[in-house]
Amino acid sequence: MPTVIYTLADGSEQTVDVPLGQSIMDGSVRNNLPGIVAECGGSCSCATCHVHLDAAWADRFDEATDEERELLEFADGVQPTSRLACQLFVDASHDGVRVAVPGD
Repeated sequence: MPTVIYTLADGSEQTVDVPLGQSIMDGSVRNNLPGIVAECGGSCSCATCHVHLDAAWADRFDEATDEERELLEFADGVQPTSRLACQLFVDASHDGVRVAVPGD
C-alpha cells in the first residue's frame, strides 16, 4: 500500500498508508488529519481539500481538469503546485508522495 506524507499547517508530518485507487483526500479524512475538510466528500465541488503537491510528483498524476482549476481560483494560498486532494488518486507509483496542507 503506498504511503502519502502530509505536511500539516503546523509543520508536522504525518505518513499515512492509502489504499490503491483512493484519493489523497480519502487518506487524510480517514485518518482524521487536520486541514483537509472535504466538505463535498470528494466530488470536486468545494476546494476544501486544497493541497500543495510536491513539484517532484506533479507529472505523476493526471493534469488538473478545467473544473479543478476553476475551483482553485477561489482557494486561499494557491500556488503553481496547488491541487485538490480529491482529484489525486493513488496508484503503486505514488509511494512516498508528499503534499502540504496550506494554513488558514
